[in-house]
Amino acid sequence: MGEWQILAGLGLIFLILEMTVPTMFFLNFAIGAFITAICSIYIINWYALILIFVGISLLSLTFLRPMLVKKTQKNQETGLAAKYIGKTAKVVETVTPNSGVISIYDERWEARADHEIPAGNEVIIEKNESLIMYVKERE
Repeated sequence: MGEWQILAGLGLIFLILEMTVPTMFFLNFAIGAFITAICSIYIINWYALILIFVGISLLSLTFLRPMLVKKTQKNQETGLAAKYIGKTAKVVETVTPNSGVISIYDERWEARADHEIPAGNEVIIEKNESLIMYVKERE
């Protein structure tokens, strides 16, 4: 079995690890292994290949990982938090600590507030728990 095959297999193992444990850590070693596999076509010395693998993996960890982690953290605000929290809604049925309905994006949501907010007022969505939006009166 050639050096490039061993290194490509190692790269695949690191990719599989990254898929099962998505930490943007093993991806750097996969990149190092694949680039080293390409270099192994021209370089036969295992010590040089190990140095190339370690060097590329460390460079990738130092420069690529922070960019990828930063990008994924930006994308984590999805779903209800990105679409509703902090947005303005209209009270459809008076909102109290125990009941109420709001409308946002032509959708009706159960709502709760610290104090009574009459129908027709505008509110700001502060948080949600399950299918209930917690709101405060718009200032």
